[in-house]
Amino acid sequence: MTINWQAFTPEMSFLGGMLIGIAALILMLTKGRVLGVSGILSGLISPASAFEFTWRLAFVAGTILAPILFYVLSGTMIEFTAVAQSWQLYGAALLVGIGTAYGSGCTSGHGICGISRLSVRSIIAVMTFMTTAVATVFIIRHLI
Repeated sequence: MTINWQAFTPEMSFLGGMLIGIAALILMLTKGRVLGVSGILSGLISPASAFEFTWRLAFVAGTILAPILFYVLSGTMIEFTAVAQSWQLYGAALLVGIGTAYGSGCTSGHGICGISRLSVRSIIAVMTFMTTAVATVFIIRHLI
């Protein structure tokens, strides 16, 4: 299979999904924990031990360094299009943070790990934030 780094394809989506699934499986097998980014980040603030801090920091560093590694290996920058102005992104990030606190988890924890474990709470959480996301996009794009 030839990998086209510049096109969104089912193969690339499958590969990315497999990598996320493998990461979630490794964390569950080694730590007995669900891969939820909000929980990993919040655990950096008050880690239970030095080891807890280290693996959480390694996870965050990996998410930051992965695009750099991609560029070094492929010679191609990851293209993206900003969908909002900076103040909107910061406001959205704040609302997502509040939502993860009230929802006891984030999209990665509930959406990837919770649904795969058939957690009713996660299924309801995912239905809630997906419905909210669709409604928000509709309101912003078509009504405002």
